[in-house]
Amino acid sequence: MNRNKESIGLEGDIWFRKSQNRFLGGDRIALLEKIDELGSINSAAKAVGISYKTAWHLVNMMNNLSEKPLVDRMTGGKGGGGTVLTKNGKQVIEQYRVVQDEHRKFLENLEVRLGDTADLYSFLRRISMRISARNVFSGKIEEIRKGAVNAEVVLALTGGQHIASIITNGAVDNLGLKKGMSAYAIVKSNSVIVGRELHDANLSARNIMCGTVQQVIDGPVSSEIDIAIGGGNIISAIITHTSCEKLELKEGEHACALFKASSVIIGVN
Repeated sequence: MNRNKESIGLEGDIWFRKSQNRFLGGDRIALLEKIDELGSINSAAKAVGISYKTAWHLVNMMNNLSEKPLVDRMTGGKGGGGTVLTKNGKQVIEQYRVVQDEHRKFLENLEVRLGDTADLYSFLRRISMRISARNVFSGKIEEIRKGAVNAEVVLALTGGQHIASIITNGAVDNLGLKKGMSAYAIVKSNSVIVGRELHDANLSARNIMCGTVQQVIDGPVSSEIDIAIGGGNIISAIITHTSCEKLELKEGEHACALFKASSVIIGVN
C-alpha cells in the first residue's frame, strides 16, 4: 500500500509452536529453503548469515520437534556430503507459506480498516519517548521569531492552545525547526505554577493555561495537580502541600497553570 512517511504499516511474524516451544518461524523456513536449494547445511548457513554450528543446532531441534524429520543428512563430513529436505520438510515449507500469505492478507485488511494512521503514528511516537519530564505536548510550529541570540517558538496544540518557548537560535537551526512542522513541547512539572482566575493577570510568565482540575494527589510535602486544559491535553504540576491547602484545589474546580517560556523544551522526531 502507498503510505506517507508518518503513516503506520503493520508487520508481524508467524511462528509454529509445539509443547510451548517455538518450532518454526521465518528464519528457520529460510534455512530449510536454502538447504533444499544448495544441498548443504554449510552453504545454507553461509547464505542466511549464521554459523554452521547454529544451523545444525536449528536443524536438530526442528527434526526433534517434528513428527517426522524435516532434513536428512547424507554421507560426508563438515561442508561435504549432501543434505536434503524430506518430503515432510517440503510440505512444512508449503504450509508455512500458506499461513504466511493469509497472515499478510489479514494485516493488509487491518491497514485498510485503520485508514489514515498519521494521528496514531504521532501518538505512538509520543508515548514511546523516554524522558523524565512529566508534560509532553504535541503540536505544530505556528511561529518562529528570531532575536540576536534567542528565538521564540510558538507551538499550536491540537486543542487550540498555544505554548511559547524561548530557545537559542542555534537550537532552532540544529533541530531544523520550520513553521508548520510537527514538534513537542516538554515542560517539567516542578516548573509549573498553579493559581486561580489568572486569565487577566499581569504576569511575566509567557504561558498561562486554564482548565479543570482533574486530579489532586496530596502528599505530606508535595502535591501533584493535574489540570485538563482542553483538546485531550492535561498539564501536571508539582507544588508544595502547603500551597495546595492554601489554594483549596479540588477535582472538578477551575484552575490555571503557568510557566515561563524559558522552561519549555522543544523536541522533534
